[in-house]
Amino acid sequence: MKRYGFLFLVFLLLISFVSPVCAKMHKQQKGVAIVLADFGTTYNTGFVDIENIKKATEKAFPHEKVVFAFTSNIIRGIWHKRQHDKKFKNNPRYRDFLYVKGPLATIADLQDQGYKTIIVQPTLIYDGEEFNDLLSYIKGLNSIHTMKKKYMPFKKLVIGRPALGRNVWKYDYHEDIKIAAKALSRDVKLAKKLNAALVYMGHGNEHYSTGVYAELQKTLRKIYKTDRIFVGTVEGFPSLEDTLKAVKQARVKKVVLKPLMVVAGDHANNDMCGKKDSWKRAFEKAHIKVICEIHGLGENPDWINIYINHIKQVAKDNGIILK
Repeated sequence: MKRYGFLFLVFLLLISFVSPVCAKMHKQQKGVAIVLADFGTTYNTGFVDIENIKKATEKAFPHEKVVFAFTSNIIRGIWHKRQHDKKFKNNPRYRDFLYVKGPLATIADLQDQGYKTIIVQPTLIYDGEEFNDLLSYIKGLNSIHTMKKKYMPFKKLVIGRPALGRNVWKYDYHEDIKIAAKALSRDVKLAKKLNAALVYMGHGNEHYSTGVYAELQKTLRKIYKTDRIFVGTVEGFPSLEDTLKAVKQARVKKVVLKPLMVVAGDHANNDMCGKKDSWKRAFEKAHIKVICEIHGLGENPDWINIYINHIKQVAKDNGIILK
């Protein structure tokens, strides 16, 4: 009897140990993971943008796992090389960046950890090359069909809209542009205070239409009742030449130059406000005074809220309950 009593006691101890572990695993399998897919940055000025978005997302969804991934192969490669650089590896601020992964690897890690419901929210500006590649990854993963349903890698794997929306049946991207324009009110107020025109430098791309930037400019001017707002791109339309020509035709003598990018990284520091071959130098050569504002959209709480709302909307559309 004593032996059975001892075994029973051991059984109870095992149950008390295993039950919380099983409960934790069960809970984890039912949890939701959110992947913030960002282009990435190697610049210190860009860290704050990414960190701000991650912190705001964690605050909005305190019970869900939030991680970020970099879509740029080049930027990830630079960070991985820095893993052996004492300047970076001994600084806790860089830890997550040193081992940052791409969206595919990040999703795979989450699935391996037991997350079967995953929301990928791009912090991209619009439905261009980067977003379409990301969308292709998600479609590819969702095409997986195991012989037994219980072994399916994902219960739900979905992707949210970029800031300026996309051409989908439920959400009119024109409305997304209006929301984005309203989120930029602080920049408009700053330019007005400095008695300057506001010029944005977006990234754009060479492969898809960048007309959405021209639409954003039109919407900004309509909302704020001014023709002293200009939106150009590094790649695509409107180009630097297009933008500079429009500014000169408007007889503007002073501009606030600001990146229309989530992160104020290489493009903002070099292409926009660098000492050589930059937008700043081009404007100065045209005798236009330039005030550089090297702050990414990730420093704008209203812009960050766009991504938060897109996460909520894609979750609701797919029956995902966020706690």
